Amino acid sequence: MTEYRARFVDHIADADAAAWNALAARRAAGYPFLRHEFLSALEQSGSVTARTGWAPKHLLLEDSRGRMVGAMPLYRKAHSRGEFVFDFSWANAYAQHGMRYYPKLVSAVPFTPVTGPRLLVGAAPDERTVTATLIQAASEYARAERLSSWHILFPIDEDLSALRQAGLILRRDCQFHWQNRGYESYEDFLATFTAEKRKKAKRERRRVAEAGIEFDTRLGGEIEDALWRVVYRFYADTFHRHGHEPYLNLQFFKLIAASMPECMMLKVARHRHQPIAAAIFFVGEDALFGRYWGASGNYHSLHFEACYHQGIEYCIANKLQRFEPGTQGEHKVPRGFVPTLTSSAHDIVDERFAVAIRDFAAREARGVASYAAAVKEHVPYHRAVTEGLQL
Repeated sequence: MTEYRARFVDHIADADAAAWNALAARRAAGYPFLRHEFLSALEQSGSVTARTGWAPKHLLLEDSRGRMVGAMPLYRKAHSRGEFVFDFSWANAYAQHGMRYYPKLVSAVPFTPVTGPRLLVGAAPDERTVTATLIQAASEYARAERLSSWHILFPIDEDLSALRQAGLILRRDCQFHWQNRGYESYEDFLATFTAEKRKKAKRERRRVAEAGIEFDTRLGGEIEDALWRVVYRFYADTFHRHGHEPYLNLQFFKLIAASMPECMMLKVARHRHQPIAAAIFFVGEDALFGRYWGASGNYHSLHFEACYHQGIEYCIANKLQRFEPGTQGEHKVPRGFVPTLTSSAHDIVDERFAVAIRDFAAREARGVASYAAAVKEHVPYHRAVTEGLQL
C-alpha cells in the first residue's frame, strides 16, 4: 500500500502552483476560486493573513517521491466573519459553558460562498485512500492543536459524500441561482415569465435606461488603474454603509486582474460618460459568479440592473450555463433566480457539543428544505417551467 505524507504550509506560495492547479482543475475545470493565483492574491495582498483572522494552514498530501497527490485549502480562524455559513450561536454556546470556540479550522475559499471542490485529489488507483487520508489529516490536526472544530464550507456533493462517511455533521442552506435553458436572447428568457412578472422586469430595466445610464463590460486586462480606483471606492463604500471594513483591498483586485484576466469581469454603469456604479463578477468555464457591487449614490433599480439583469445577459451572450449572484436575497427570485440548496460539513471535537449540533443540523435541514420549496412557488416562470426546476 502506498504511504502518503501530510504536510501543512503557512503560505500557498509553499505549494507548487502547477501541481496545485492540476489537482483543482481535475475536480472542477474552469472553477476560478481554487486556482493557485486566486489564493495567492488573497495572501499577497494581505487580505488573508493571521492579522485578519485567516491564518493559512494549507494541507498537502505527498507520495514517497514528494509528488502532490492531494491538497486542501485550509485556514485557522480567529472569528467567523467572511464565511457565510453562520455558526455564531455555536460560539456563544461554547462561551456560555466557559469553553473556547476560537481558533477553529476551516476549509473554504475566503469571502467566497461558492460551491466547489474542497478535497483536491489527483487521478490515482487509490483515490478513495487519498481522500480518506486528507480527511483524517485535517481532523487529527484539529485535535492535536486543541481546536474546537473543523468546518468544510460549500463542498461539492462528491466531497460531501466522503465527509458524511467519515462521520462529519452536514448542514444545509439555500442560495438563489439562475439556469440557462438554452436562451438565445434576454427576450427569449423573459418569454418564460408570466405576463405580470415579465411586465415588471421590463419596467425595472426601462427605468435605468430612461435615466440615461449605460453599461460597458471590462475584462480584467482591460481595466486601467484610474478605473480600478473608482470601482474600489464603490466597493468599499458598500461595506462602510453597513458599518464594516472591506474584506478585500485594492491590491487584491489588481493582482487578480493581472494573473487571471480572463476570469474577472466588470459591469460599469455610466451616466454622461462618468462611472456611477460597478458590479464585479468572476467568470468560470460554464458559470458566472456575482461577487461585489457599489455605487456613488442611490439610483432607482440600478442595483438590480447591474448585479442581475446585466449578468443574465452576459451568460446568455456567452453561453454560460449558470449564474450564482451571491448569498441570500429573496429579491433575486422575481428576476429569475431559483432556490438552490448548498451544504457544509462540520467536525466538532467535543462530543457533547457534537451531539447537540448534529440534532440542530438535522432540524435546520428540514426547515431549509421547507423554505426552499415554499420560495419555489413564487418564481416568475410559467407553470410548465416551474415544474421542471430542481432544488
